[in-house]
Amino acid sequence: MKCAVCSRKAKGFGYFNPRLPRSDPRRYSDRWVFCSMRCQNAFSRLMGKTGGHMIDPSDMELAAMASCLAPLGEYVGSIGMQRPLADYSKDEVLMLIDVVVTAYQEHMIVEHERMAEKDRAFLEERLARQGKPASTGVPF
Repeated sequence: MKCAVCSRKAKGFGYFNPRLPRSDPRRYSDRWVFCSMRCQNAFSRLMGKTGGHMIDPSDMELAAMASCLAPLGEYVGSIGMQRPLADYSKDEVLMLIDVVVTAYQEHMIVEHERMAEKDRAFLEERLARQGKPASTGVPF
């Protein structure tokens, strides 16, 4: 069995969901095993914060997901819109993944750069109002 956090070989550490009654078979799971106390504690903290559910994506992440639609549609259109996914070759599936991941990452990078520039402009304006010299071009 593999550690649920890092995928190394599990070594007897486990997790159970204390919110479920002892009689519930979902309380214990063989997929929640760990290689160390460190991985077990990390998983336990995550389960405690999220209750085992996916954390809702931020507005920025939702926008990045939406930005993947056009490149995805373009790629699928180029290889045949009517073909079911099960008929894609391994290379076609890998390219599809690459198209989506690249579009997502590019959107996130651009958005983070935009936010950093906005923050930089705000701080430079604030420094100018206080009579301090403007930025020397060195990142914060």
